[in-house]
Amino acid sequence: MPYVLIAPFFILFAIFGLFPLIFNGVVALRTWRLDDPAQDGWAGMANFSKLLTDEDFWNALYNTFGIFVLSTVPQLFLALCVAFLLNRRLRGQTWFRVSMLLPYITPLTASTLVFLVVFGRDYGVANWVLSVFGMDDPIDWRAGKLQSWVAIATMVNWKWIGYNALLYLSAMQTIPRDIYEASALDGATSWKQLWRITVPMILPVVIFTVVLSTIGGLQLFTEPMLLDANPASASGGSNGEWQTIAQLIYKVGWKNLNLGYAAAMSWALFLIIVIVAVVNTLVTNRLGGGKR
Repeated sequence: MPYVLIAPFFILFAIFGLFPLIFNGVVALRTWRLDDPAQDGWAGMANFSKLLTDEDFWNALYNTFGIFVLSTVPQLFLALCVAFLLNRRLRGQTWFRVSMLLPYITPLTASTLVFLVVFGRDYGVANWVLSVFGMDDPIDWRAGKLQSWVAIATMVNWKWIGYNALLYLSAMQTIPRDIYEASALDGATSWKQLWRITVPMILPVVIFTVVLSTIGGLQLFTEPMLLDANPASASGGSNGEWQTIAQLIYKVGWKNLNLGYAAAMSWALFLIIVIVAVVNTLVTNRLGGGKR
């Protein structure tokens, strides 16, 4: 009977999880083109070998990592600082905590379209704020890599800082207050309490958010897609200034109709995510004073 009760999960996982994964691996080893089915045949590692010399792939990989660094590092750091502040006794504490979830529950497409107005070249709020601080020439946020990366990273950070902050906050509330009081008597400042007490004691949650942010950051699709004036092209700008790996996979598979090559790209992205997630986990564990 226990096996019967848990069988629905494994059946659904096999149909919608395991089978697509295996089938995608088979497709990656074939020359499968929707526009010319006659070319379908066994390709072996040819699709993967092509990745090594594909300039579009390396450009998309470079863009993906650039946006990933600009979004993930500030995102988790600010989330940690916000959670540390919310863990103190504040007036309107519940209101502040609930407000942290508002960006997360906002539909992604709607918030991205609002940010397109914010990052407009001629009448955007971002350029107006910069002009207040003395920058006269408006920035064209779609004209180059760095500015487009900053615009996309801002969208990502706005949405996920509050979510991660609440995860950190829930972990911080399990730390006994006596530890903070004892450290304060020993002369520890709030900054030292954060890095010497809080971070080591919530390290499992920090590692969890690092892994999730790595997976999400390297699969970024919607924000860079909608930043383009012609989203359907999935080109990431006129010269691929902010085209990510996920966009390139979509373009190769559903615009160029080369499913075999797109499947090989998706497997390459999967391996990259695994490697980066493991490295980030080890580094975070070491910085947090962990022994594993």
